[in-house]
Amino acid sequence: MSSALCRAGLVFALLAVLGRAQALEIESVSVEERARPLASGPELRLNGAGLRTRMFLNVYVAALYLPERRTTAAEVLTQTGPKRVSLSFLRDLSSTQMVGAFGDGLKANLAPAEQERLRPQIDQLNRILNGLKKVRDLEVMTLDWIPGTGTRISLQGQPRGTPIEGPEFYSALLRIWLGENPVDEPLKQALLGRH
Repeated sequence: MSSALCRAGLVFALLAVLGRAQALEIESVSVEERARPLASGPELRLNGAGLRTRMFLNVYVAALYLPERRTTAAEVLTQTGPKRVSLSFLRDLSSTQMVGAFGDGLKANLAPAEQERLRPQIDQLNRILNGLKKVRDLEVMTLDWIPGTGTRISLQGQPRGTPIEGPEFYSALLRIWLGENPVDEPLKQALLGRH
């Protein structure tokens, strides 16, 4: 009997080690397989993750979490329910750099009329980013869509500012990475699980 228990223990230990070995790691950032934007809300699954580079520099590891896996940008943008984009920074960035980067991504993927319609939400995003002053290497920012609440931005698990209203705004944010003119095409493919 103890021999059978010993074998069962070894099998369990081996499975545990193999499970850890298969965890996704990008540039020394361990990417979680699941996320829960609200403690009382549903669990989201990792859709894809990848590295954002700019001029040969590693900027952050991005991960996209959804209720159900999607492989096209259109499916992600129209999927209902909570969503999360997680950015694990690989270098220090000032609030000015972040406002500029988010602004460039929005401008590249929104028509002027959409930008004007979303101006109050974009201004609120800029106030939140400016309030951060700086994000540091190894810090994690999450951008959560919480139905009925809005877009919640957190740094190191601490919500910043008040949630930004409107599903159209969160869709606009997602287009920074998944739009027709994404900030990084290989990252877009990775977030869609196509790498």
